[in-house]
Amino acid sequence: MRAALMLLLAGLVVLSGGAACHAADAAKIALVIGNAKYPDNEFVLSEVANDAQDVAEELKRGGFVVDRQSNLTGDAMRQVLGRFYDRIERGAVALIFFDGFAIQSNRQTYLLPVDAQIWTEPDVSRDGFGLDAILAEMNTRGAAIKIALIDASRRNPFERRFRRYSAGLAPAIAPSNTLVLYSAALGAVTATGKTDRSLFVAELLREMRAPNISAEQALTNTKNGVVAATNREQVPWLSSSLTTEFSFASPATRPRDDTAKPEVQTPEPLKPVCEVPQAEPAPNADELARDPVIADLSRRITANANDVTSRYKRGQVYAIKRAYALAIQDFDAVLRRAPKDAEALNNRCWSRAATGDPQGALADCNLALQINPGLSDALDSRGLVNLKLGRNAEATKDYTDAIQRNPRSSSSLFGRGIAARRSGGDGATDIAQAKSMNPNILKEFAGYGVTECTP
Repeated sequence: MRAALMLLLAGLVVLSGGAACHAADAAKIALVIGNAKYPDNEFVLSEVANDAQDVAEELKRGGFVVDRQSNLTGDAMRQVLGRFYDRIERGAVALIFFDGFAIQSNRQTYLLPVDAQIWTEPDVSRDGFGLDAILAEMNTRGAAIKIALIDASRRNPFERRFRRYSAGLAPAIAPSNTLVLYSAALGAVTATGKTDRSLFVAELLREMRAPNISAEQALTNTKNGVVAATNREQVPWLSSSLTTEFSFASPATRPRDDTAKPEVQTPEPLKPVCEVPQAEPAPNADELARDPVIADLSRRITANANDVTSRYKRGQVYAIKRAYALAIQDFDAVLRRAPKDAEALNNRCWSRAATGDPQGALADCNLALQINPGLSDALDSRGLVNLKLGRNAEATKDYTDAIQRNPRSSSSLFGRGIAARRSGGDGATDIAQAKSMNPNILKEFAGYGVTECTP
């Protein structure tokens, strides 16, 4: 009897050892996508290619089988994701790294291919790839651990076409045993620039190489490193539902130890200071002529002078690029055919406000709101007009009404903060929140002739 019991225990030890070995040697599959060349953007995202290559190489050193792709169209991205799903084995660690543009719509985050054609909200789900759906498919295919690293919290031209603000990314609804890290806070965007490497990826790579720490701790350290390096202006968002310990620097996985949680200090809010940034220069005629989106829309207008949709879209692009006089010409043409187009009136109001025609702008915004009283963008635009006219009480009311309809409007928050300061109040909370959501908000308002300094 004792001998039989010993044999049984020995068998259990062997089986247990086999299971541990299987967990330690679980397949590790990664898809790395770097989309840098969006024709609709003003410049190539020069850091994306370098960051994607560095991440891919680091993952390979950590034992991942990596598929690195760049500048994917919608069709190509669909095929690449399909291959990625097919490679996932039951019990595997599956990771996706995406660097490029993403956008939120209906409380979901969508990763965008380089040929996305987005002018209205429904276009986002049509051309984008939902992160929630990607994570769900990774789980369905049997991945034991799902990881998504998303460096796409950028203000992009797609959002600016149908929103006066940049919404950033939405929280991921992920299956259990998932890690998700965004490069910025929910609803916030990072500062744009033409750099060779991103700070977020630099911090991420350093922590991935660190020995003897879990993947969750590595991502927590990444977040804290970015917060410290940017003086709390950029705060990555981290979500974890891990029940199994996993390390980037080691192939081992083991039962999770919840007794030693890292202590994350909550940073104190920064006190805002008065800044007078240099406004971005408007593009010249040659730069506008070379823009592929403008060129395509111009061809359509030349072929059909009654193409109001293309003329309206071109006006939007001109306004985004600060070519306000040309934008106003296009909106004039649209309004001659559709005098009660509230969106066109709002866009012309915004363009007139930026070019120093506050009275004409005010008339446009008033008419837009008469046609559509709930149009938050028109309230935001009229707030800017009232701010430039020195009507701070009216500006505060417009911005407050806009914020009630859209609490994530960085421009409305910043404008209300400026109006409060000019009225003798504080406004610090609104201004700080707007800056955290959109680090370029100072330059944007400087382009309208408005700074946070009291005149």
